Amino acid sequence: MSDQEVKPVYKTDEQLLAEHAEERTKCTVYTRVMGYHRPVETFNAGKQGEFEERAHFEEPCGCGCDAILK
Repeated sequence: MSDQEVKPVYKTDEQLLAEHAEERTKCTVYTRVMGYHRPVETFNAGKQGEFEERAHFEEPCGCGCDAILK
């Protein structure tokens, strides 16, 4: 055994993404609009901007349990 310490190698996000680019698939994000679900990618630029600006929140369950509603 060597007296030298082996240090872990950390990769950046960009390196990891580049390594696994062939394995990745595009995610389709849906949102509810006027009572039905639509993919966000079909929105016009203004509507996509509104979607990005939306505030997301978590609400505790009203029954007193520890559940969180998203």
